[in-house]
Amino acid sequence: MLKQIEGSHAVADVVSLCRPNVISAYPITPQTHIVEGLAEIVDHGRLDAEFVNVESEFAAASVVLGASAAGARTYTATTSQGLLLMTEVIYCIAGMRLPIVMTCANRAISAPLNIWNDQQDSMTVRDAGWIQMHAEDNQEAADLHIQAFKIAEKTHLPTMVCMDGFILTHAFEPVDVPDQKQVDDFLPPFKPRHIVDPRWPRGIGLYADPRFYMETRYILHRALEKSEEVIREVSNDFARAFGRNSGGLVRPYKLDGADLVIVTMGSVVGSVKELIDRLEAEGKRVGLLQICSYRPFPKQEVYKALKDKKNIVVLEKSVSLGRGGVLASDVRWSFPRSDKADRSISCFVAGLGGRNISIDDLRLMVERVEKEPVELEFLGLKKDIIAEKDL
Repeated sequence: MLKQIEGSHAVADVVSLCRPNVISAYPITPQTHIVEGLAEIVDHGRLDAEFVNVESEFAAASVVLGASAAGARTYTATTSQGLLLMTEVIYCIAGMRLPIVMTCANRAISAPLNIWNDQQDSMTVRDAGWIQMHAEDNQEAADLHIQAFKIAEKTHLPTMVCMDGFILTHAFEPVDVPDQKQVDDFLPPFKPRHIVDPRWPRGIGLYADPRFYMETRYILHRALEKSEEVIREVSNDFARAFGRNSGGLVRPYKLDGADLVIVTMGSVVGSVKELIDRLEAEGKRVGLLQICSYRPFPKQEVYKALKDKKNIVVLEKSVSLGRGGVLASDVRWSFPRSDKADRSISCFVAGLGGRNISIDDLRLMVERVEKEPVELEFLGLKKDIIAEKDL
């Protein structure tokens, strides 16, 4: 059913349709509306689930860890400092191979305190062992949650759906929310692989000395690599079942014949598409490669899409302080050393702390890299307020 609905409430609706047994989360802006919506759904009897109130995000992650280990389908949500408070448990969940689904309503990290959107939070835990997918709009955010439960339970890997805070979570858009039968037909009942049960004593996440620890990391790494095929398969299954494309690994837009390609992910994709359409009308050929799955990072798909492109610019809402672009580093890593093609891969960091990324800003970025490559530049930086003594 097509609804004019807030992004957070659309996510709450589709998560409830996935029939989680246990939900636990701690309210934090801009994630709060999601779990408020789920709490209301449970309270009204529309979902038979245990909604566990907790005193912190660390506790919320711990609750869903325990519930998943006991065989329950579980869900949580957080953002920013809340995600950082969860970090210890985030790593444990991945190491235990628990198929928990989480929403990260992307938000800037303190200090200074900022509640607006960028992607620093999810990027901070990119190496924890979770599958991580980024939504372009609220329809995709809703669709990705349905896919996330299936992906997590087929791979036995926790899965994080990232949607830009406020830009998506608090925006009202038309969203096609499926009915219960559609979701039930797509998502089978959860069948856990390993559970903690007194009838069959076992332990998970226990002690591994140097004789075994490296092997656990290798197994988790390979599992994430192999999950690419599952992500692709589930996205294709979803398109057949629901009649629309979403998710997957990467999605091109007007890439064929493009002289310049922008690589990015998240809600800024919509603005980039608008710019590309305007530039096309002016006779310029610019394309887009949208990264849908950030972890596992689909290096082969990225290389396949970009191997014939000479001018590539990566636009991202995060920065590895002291290093540079996070997404740009992964894109550059996608090209093998044997590929000696004469190409440039520029990096622009933008939108930190919720700063607006305008079409004019994006146009300036394109004009800049048409002249020469850029190693790293902060788009829209107000240099006049930066004092030399602060550097």
